[in-house]
Amino acid sequence: MTEKQALCTSCKKRITNTIGSTRFNCPKCGKVEIVRCHHCREIAAKYRCSNCNFEGPN
Repeated sequence: MTEKQALCTSCKKRITNTIGSTRFNCPKCGKVEIVRCHHCREIAAKYRCSNCNFEGPN
């Protein structure tokens, strides 16, 4: 069985086995996994939760 490819929430690039990427639950609702690639984290690119519309980074 193949695991679903993880995509950066901001830029939609695949982050599988990418150094510096991270995954965490939405800080507001905790229901949606936010995925961030190294580049988007570095430039503080915006992301939005698909469940509660929380926008980060703060």
